Amino acid sequence: MKSIYEKENKRLTFEIHEEIDEYVVQNMRRRIDNEIERYMPKEVIFDFNKVSFMDSAGIGLIIGRYKLASMLGGKVEVTNLTVQVRKIFEMSGILKIIPEVKCTEKKRSQVCNARKKSDLRCAGGKIWIIYMTMKWR
Repeated sequence: MKSIYEKENKRLTFEIHEEIDEYVVQNMRRRIDNEIERYMPKEVIFDFNKVSFMDSAGIGLIIGRYKLASMLGGKVEVTNLTVQVRKIFEMSGILKIIPEVKCTEKKRSQVCNARKKSDLRCAGGKIWIIYMTMKWR
């Protein structure tokens, strides 16, 4: 998982690169909560572009971060939902409370298109990137 913080817009984006199940959710929850409390963003965006599987633990993860961000005066959005993840979100009703946004909305193209450090440097240094490694044990 990687997090990208845009200081100018107070936007924190989490790019999730692994399956979301009960084994990885605990580590993800701690890391996401730490980042949210550290930056106090106005927007928290979860990018599901590379998520191939998510179970009910993932739903709990998203709802919990929604509550945390709301308590701190922010909002949560999701983007790039894969077919499998979209089905889970629709069945659970998450999309009724957490909006899905497209990369082109609100000038998110920098975040959605910037996948390499070199791309982020070209963005004028306004995006900070923090790589987070997940332990598989």
